[in-house]
Amino acid sequence: MIEYRLSARRIDGHGSLALAKDAEVTLDTDLAGRRDAMNPVELLLAALAACMLKGIERVAPMLHFQLDGAEVDLEAIRQDAPPKLTLIRYRITVDSAETDQRLDLLHRNVLKYGTISNTLSTAVSLEGTLARKV
Repeated sequence: MIEYRLSARRIDGHGSLALAKDAEVTLDTDLAGRRDAMNPVELLLAALAACMLKGIERVAPMLHFQLDGAEVDLEAIRQDAPPKLTLIRYRITVDSAETDQRLDLLHRNVLKYGTISNTLSTAVSLEGTLARKV
């Protein structure tokens, strides 16, 4: 088992700070919102994007998959009552000359071995694609 640790603390009525290892992330906990920090949903999406990008880094060498870059775009749909996310859509774009079959293989492996994607998929519908950059 691997354990992860993070602590967060309120700075003031406009924001908070999350700390893990030697990293700090400013959190948007202001009821009015703030442009210079991510809110909880955006942080969740950032975690999913990081999971997918890290998954690409992990499986690309095992698959001998050649790529020059990767991007993830996400959007979440939230209902109000009760407040929850009902859908997360993603688009992974890779800069690669690999075949469509190899792109599909990369996509399946990224989803299969992603800690965050596997966790979220039990709670919310994840829909998306992996495509070649044009």
